[in-house]
Amino acid sequence: MSGQGRRAAVVSGDASERETPVCSICVANFNGAQVLRECLASVFAQDCDFPYEVIVHDDASPDGSAEIARQEFPGARLMRSSSNVGFCVANNRMVDAARGEFILLLNNDASLFPDALSRLLSAARDAREPAILGLPQFDAESGALLDRGSLLDLFFNPCPNHDPARRDVHMVMGACLWLPKQLWQDLGGFPSWFESIGEDLHLCSLARLTGRPVRVLAASGYRHHVGHSFGGGKAVQGRLVTSQRRRALSERNKSFVMVVVTPAPLIAALLPLHLIILVMEGCLLALVQRRAALLTGIYLPCLSGLWRQRRELLRQRRHWQARRSIGVVAWMSGFRLWPYKLLMLCRHGVPEVISGPK
Repeated sequence: MSGQGRRAAVVSGDASERETPVCSICVANFNGAQVLRECLASVFAQDCDFPYEVIVHDDASPDGSAEIARQEFPGARLMRSSSNVGFCVANNRMVDAARGEFILLLNNDASLFPDALSRLLSAARDAREPAILGLPQFDAESGALLDRGSLLDLFFNPCPNHDPARRDVHMVMGACLWLPKQLWQDLGGFPSWFESIGEDLHLCSLARLTGRPVRVLAASGYRHHVGHSFGGGKAVQGRLVTSQRRRALSERNKSFVMVVVTPAPLIAALLPLHLIILVMEGCLLALVQRRAALLTGIYLPCLSGLWRQRRELLRQRRHWQARRSIGVVAWMSGFRLWPYKLLMLCRHGVPEVISGPK
């Protein structure tokens, strides 16, 4: 589809019920003054022939980004939080308020290719069952392809997929994630106690566990300013840079997901090995960088977090394992055996952990 005439009218927040949107685009914003304008401009420039609505949840940003959304994009429905509630709660609120049959979760630091919505809706309509869909992800600065969705290693580290022939993956990034609203509700949305990081891994893992496809499209895509929200998370001049907060949330939350979704024949072996490797990694990183805080601020809190949340995690595990409809062999098709962190260590050396945003 091309040409101005194919662009659909955006359903504004005060539109009548007869103007029901097909899709609700949900943009969680916190301190996005540098990127939000680009994100929303790409949303309102979509080349499609169906109505959609745009919802922006501002998480008590002090940088004036909410005013950018209100003044420059009046077609968006702005939800303003009086306090900072985090990425998971922000998205849960927007999806609760959404009127579309489909939901597109979009980071404020991501921008869509013009045909993204039309491609996603077409793929969703063609699917024989409800599915989570994603698009190829490109670096906003360099334009390089980052991934076509991700597989996982055995310790739940995302391994970027670059195979253009592979459509079924274990997860697509929450920076641009499409699914039917009903499927979101069936899967329970994002767990509010995750705060941020790993919520997309959790949602996609539950989808695969219960037999719902997780797929990436071959065409279209989105550009992403990776690391804008939490600092780090990508290679800079050949060195892997991450923030302490991002690393702490990532290690904790992916461990939560492992406990909940890993089938019984595998969890007894993988979880103890995962925890041993985490402690070893923390000790090594603290020794190399001569910062004991890396062990005490990232890795030990992961262990204590698992202990504090053990009852909730076991409750969630019983619930979702009872709904598992995929065999162990099919489940493992979304995994790679080679540890991704070891590959990144060989490629980029020991990661640099910065303080990052608070």
